[in-house]
Amino acid sequence: MVDLIYNDISDFNEHFFESGKPISYIGAGFMGGKAKGLVSINDNLLSEINPSDFPDIETGIPKMVVILTDVFDAFMEQNNLYEIALSDAPDDRIAIAFQKAELPFKILGILRTFISKIHTPLAIRSSSLLEDSLNEPFAGIYGTKMTPNNQFDVDIRFNKLIEAIKFVYASTFFHAAKDYIKATKHKTEDEKMAVIIQEVVGSKHSDRYYPEISGVARSHNYYSSGNSKPEEGIVNLALGLGKTIVEGGFSWPYVPSYPKSVPPFNSISDMLKYTQTEFWAVNMGKTPEYDPINETEYLVKNGLECAENDNTLKHIASTYDVESDRTWIGLSGGGPRILNFAPILVAESVQLNNLIKKILQVCEKTFNAPVEIEFAVNLSEQVKRFGFLQVRPIAVSSKIINISDEEIMGEQVLISSENVLGNGSLVAIKDIIFADFKDFSNQTSCQVASEIQELNHKMVSENCPYLLIGYGRWGTSDPAAGIPVQWNQISGTRAIVEVPVEQFFFEMSQGSHFFHNVTSLKIFYFSLTPGTNYNFDENWLLKQKIVEEKKYVKHILTKNELIIKVDGRKRKGIIIKQ
Repeated sequence: MVDLIYNDISDFNEHFFESGKPISYIGAGFMGGKAKGLVSINDNLLSEINPSDFPDIETGIPKMVVILTDVFDAFMEQNNLYEIALSDAPDDRIAIAFQKAELPFKILGILRTFISKIHTPLAIRSSSLLEDSLNEPFAGIYGTKMTPNNQFDVDIRFNKLIEAIKFVYASTFFHAAKDYIKATKHKTEDEKMAVIIQEVVGSKHSDRYYPEISGVARSHNYYSSGNSKPEEGIVNLALGLGKTIVEGGFSWPYVPSYPKSVPPFNSISDMLKYTQTEFWAVNMGKTPEYDPINETEYLVKNGLECAENDNTLKHIASTYDVESDRTWIGLSGGGPRILNFAPILVAESVQLNNLIKKILQVCEKTFNAPVEIEFAVNLSEQVKRFGFLQVRPIAVSSKIINISDEEIMGEQVLISSENVLGNGSLVAIKDIIFADFKDFSNQTSCQVASEIQELNHKMVSENCPYLLIGYGRWGTSDPAAGIPVQWNQISGTRAIVEVPVEQFFFEMSQGSHFFHNVTSLKIFYFSLTPGTNYNFDENWLLKQKIVEEKKYVKHILTKNELIIKVDGRKRKGIIIKQ
C-alpha cells in the first residue's frame, strides 16, 4: 500500500513511458519526503500554470519512478546489513558491504524493464521518511548518484542502476547522516529510505550532458538587501547541474521582484572574480575508473570554454569589455564571460523569472508555508523545458524580538550585526568553538574543518550546544575562501558567526543544502558584513577559559551563559556576555 494515492501515480508497468503520467512507483510502503513533495505539487502545477502564459517553455516534473520503503526493509533484512550499518564503520566499508548485497529478487525484473525503455541519463536520488520535513529537512545529507545510461548493452545499464540504488541505500548510514540524526530527536534505526529514479533534464553536448540552467528559489529571503523584503524571496542560478548551487559554489543570486538588479559587488573586478567559472555535467564519454561508492563517479567538472564551444552560454552570459570597463549582454567580443543570466533576466529572452514567481506562489499555496524549490532548465532543444525537481517547506519564526540601537553598541556586546539570519532568543550556551585563522588555503582550511569535526563530535555526544565563530565563509566549496565544513561536521551548533576577511566578497548562496539546514533547524547565523555596523570583541573572547586547543581551533568556555537575540524583521542580532 503506497502512503499517498494520486491520479497521476500508479504501480509501474511497461506502458509507463507512453502513459503521459510523470510519476510511478515500485513496491509497497512509503515514498519518503522528497517524492511526497513532488507528488503533492504535481496536480497543482498542471492545473494552476496556464501553458499559454508561458508559451516559450514547457513546465513539468521529469519522469520518475519511486522505489518504496518496503523494498529497503527487505534489502536490509535479507542481507543482514543492520549490524554494519549501525556500527561506527567508515563510510567506504559500509558502502562496499551494501554493494556486495543483493536487491530483492521481486523488483529486479521490474527494474530491467524500466532500464530497457529509457536511454537518457538518470539521477538516482534519496527520498527518506525524514527528508524534507519542515524543521529537520536533511538537505544534502543523503546520496544522489547519476549515471549516463548510454551504454549499448542493457545489462551494463541495468548493473549501473543497481549499483546506484545500493549507494543511496548505504548513504542512509554514512557518518553525515548519523551525526545529523544525533542532533535531532530521531534515531538512525528508525529511518527508512525510498529511492527516486528520475531522468536528468538537459541535452548532450559532445561528451557532456547538462542543462543550461540549474536553480534554487526560496519564497522567503533571510538575507534581503536594499529595497527588497524578506517575503520577496531569492533565486540562485548556475550553469550545468545543480551540484554547483547546493554545495555552496559561485552562482548568480537575485530577487524575483527585481531581476535586473545587480548583487552588491564592490566593482566589476569583484564580479569577474566571483562569477561561476566551472560547471558540472554527466560524463557521456570515456568510461571512468570503476568506483561504485563514489557519488561523482559519472560526473565531470568543466571550464566555461567547454560551455562556449557547446553554444550553451548565449542565454546566460554577458561579456566584459576592457576598453570601456563595462559589461555587455551576450557574447559580443572576446572579453571575459560573466554568468549573470542577463539575456534572460534583463533582456527577457525567455520568461523564466515570471514562471519562477508563479511556481513559488503555487507551492506556497499547496504547503501553506514558505518553500524552497529546485529546478533545471534546458534551452538547447526546440522546445525549452523547465524541469521541477524538488520542493520543501522552510521554517520561518513569527516570534517578535526587539533590539534597540543602544543594545547593538553596548559594552556587554560580544558580537552584534545588522545582517543576521533567524529570529528568536537563546540563553543556554557557554561553550564556543573558535576557528582563529585568516590565511586560507586548500590544505589549512580542510584541516580546520577536520579539527572542528572532532570537537563537534565530542559536543554532540555530550549533548552540549555551542556557538561557532570563524573567519571567511562557512560551508563553502572553495577552501581558499573559507571553511569547507559539511553540515554533519558542525551539527551541534546553535549559532554561527561569520567574521569578514578583507580580500573576499561574500554573497551567500541561499540555495545551498548547508544554508537550508541552518534555516530549517533555526540556527542563528551572524554575518559580520563589511560596510555595515557590527561588533566583535575578540579580545574578551580570547581571555576566557580554553578547554581544548588544536592547531587552528579552540574550544572556549565562558563563566556565564551568553544571551543571543535576533530580530528577523530587521535582520539585527546580538550576543551578550554576562
